[in-house]
Amino acid sequence: MDEQFAQDVMHGLSAEPKYLTSKYFYDKKGDALFQEIMALDEYYLTRCELEIFQNAKEDLLIQFSNSGKSFDLIEFGAGDGKKTKVLLDYFLKKGADFTYLPIDISQNALNLLAADLRQSLPSLKLETLRGEYFAVLSQLEQQPGRTKVMLFLGSNIGNFLKPVAVDFLSQLAHTLAAGDLLLLGVDLIKDPKVVASAYNDQLGVTKAFNLNLLTRINRELGGDFNLKEFIHAPFYDPETGAARSCLISNSPQTVSIERINATFHFEAWEPIYMELSQKYRIEELEQLARQSGFSIIKHYYDSKKYFTDGLWQVSNKTDK
Repeated sequence: MDEQFAQDVMHGLSAEPKYLTSKYFYDKKGDALFQEIMALDEYYLTRCELEIFQNAKEDLLIQFSNSGKSFDLIEFGAGDGKKTKVLLDYFLKKGADFTYLPIDISQNALNLLAADLRQSLPSLKLETLRGEYFAVLSQLEQQPGRTKVMLFLGSNIGNFLKPVAVDFLSQLAHTLAAGDLLLLGVDLIKDPKVVASAYNDQLGVTKAFNLNLLTRINRELGGDFNLKEFIHAPFYDPETGAARSCLISNSPQTVSIERINATFHFEAWEPIYMELSQKYRIEELEQLARQSGFSIIKHYYDSKKYFTDGLWQVSNKTDK
């Protein structure tokens, strides 16, 4: 992971425009900051998805178990599992036969999640898996008589450009078997003020979350970023639905990174693109499903229709 981190930083800061990959936000401090973000008043996404799960858990169990069938509940980027625990607790109480397999690149996040679940849900069949999503998923065997149910929640699909989202979901459909399921959490197009506030909170937690990646580069790769020389500048385009976060150099400067033996010059007001949070319309999601080899069974919504969790099924391979 350290070598891949170094390569990705080199590639991103050498690009035009410069960027850093958002998956590297999640070191120990980054994990903690993201927990703070999810609790912010402005950050509606977690509350919306939690509401969906509380209201839809009975129907989701019916869909997942298909009248009593066993299933593996596999989650990409599980984080602290707060929302998923609503489902896990309910499924256990109803006697469902399932195993929970969270996959994350952050060992710290997995350790915290496992410790919490073993205390709060001791009867849960749990196997944590660290690594890149598809590298881990491809190693999981398809068990006869068991359905794979993928969870990709929190609008994490929004971290991808739309063409990349198609590629990601197509690869997922290819890796799964016909009839396997995907529960996909997606943030929907809404009032631009609501979206903008979610990524520019008054307490500055999102700013600290972004700047922490520069701190991580300094610590792990021998960088000399001066955090005071960068400002956090999120912005939202309501036409495309793209919410982006940038760190902008507020003066001409040169940054050195010892581990990759490289220096990078920044002009005044030059950005580093840090994160994309793409918002979707329902029609776009229906097209996305068709393009990537899925069919949509059902959309679940929160009461404000800010967010949806879509239940998708892998199409018959011969139909693709």
